[in-house]
Amino acid sequence: MSFVWPAALLGLLIVPLAVAGYLTAQRRRARYAVRFTNLDLLANVVQGSPAWRRHVPATLYILGIAALLFTLSRPQTTQAVPKEEATVILVTDVSGSMNATDVAPTRLAAAQEAAKTLVDRLPKGFQIGLVAFSNTPRLLVIPTTDKAAVDAALDSLRPNGGTAMGDAIIAALDAARPVLNDGQPTAAGTPGTTPAARPPTPTPTAGSKATDKPVIVILLSDGANTTGATKPLDAAQQAADQNVPIFTIALGTSAGIASVTDNLGRTRQVRVPPDPATLQQIADLTQAKFFEAPSAGDLQSIYDELGSKIGYDQQDREITFIFAAAAAIFVIAAGSFSLFWFNRFP
Repeated sequence: MSFVWPAALLGLLIVPLAVAGYLTAQRRRARYAVRFTNLDLLANVVQGSPAWRRHVPATLYILGIAALLFTLSRPQTTQAVPKEEATVILVTDVSGSMNATDVAPTRLAAAQEAAKTLVDRLPKGFQIGLVAFSNTPRLLVIPTTDKAAVDAALDSLRPNGGTAMGDAIIAALDAARPVLNDGQPTAAGTPGTTPAARPPTPTPTAGSKATDKPVIVILLSDGANTTGATKPLDAAQQAADQNVPIFTIALGTSAGIASVTDNLGRTRQVRVPPDPATLQQIADLTQAKFFEAPSAGDLQSIYDELGSKIGYDQQDREITFIFAAAAAIFVIAAGSFSLFWFNRFP
């Protein structure tokens, strides 16, 4: 909790003074009762002591004063507020190594489920695209608000082939080019459609936070780049030039083993460690963040964090009205009890 006018909290010093004044008044009342020596007559006049009830109205009044003084500081809390618009391109590795089982049940299955969670968490106004890559990248879903289409495309992924990571980044930039050129989301498209070519994208002004950009790329890969026309760091430099952050995720462990079919049709067991060094460089180059996911649980947590990071802004919201309402309730309750028990107000 923070305060617009924190100096106003000094006004709460009045509260202990009020408590001290009330206690002093109660001691004087006790001394007067002792000076009234005809106790038999006093017993006939006063049928019963109010005991604890006489303190209730005063206590509520003091609480009301405290709440009212607290409102002068204009308290506020930080709340997550959904962003209105952004374009998120999911770039998912579907090379043959994604059938490794070091991430249960398989690397690809874990990636599919975690990606669905991310898609579900993103605000409704977000455009979401999907690029899958192995030997070549494929734009499966043009950026769209149709989350069901993205989920269906994720379900269709199958592991096969090599890893063209650099080409996949270029495909993601091509998919986002209409947004980068015009500053507006693309129209909802159909799976498997490639956007038309556009003029080169101008470089936006640098300096804003990665999560405030109109286009964000999330790249998940479980291995090193093995094929393709563009090197991953060259593609990342193009993304940086266009002010597009690439959040990267290294999926799997160094002990991961996958069944791979060679050119002769033979199946071999091959060790398939991820390439965290390259993914770290891509994230650093584009002013984003790198994650490692050695398990399905880690991957789920990463996508949860990314959903909160890119889908919501942390904004301060004033909550003065809560304490003002509490002050009114305390004062009304104090008056009500005083009238009901002692027939006086206040």
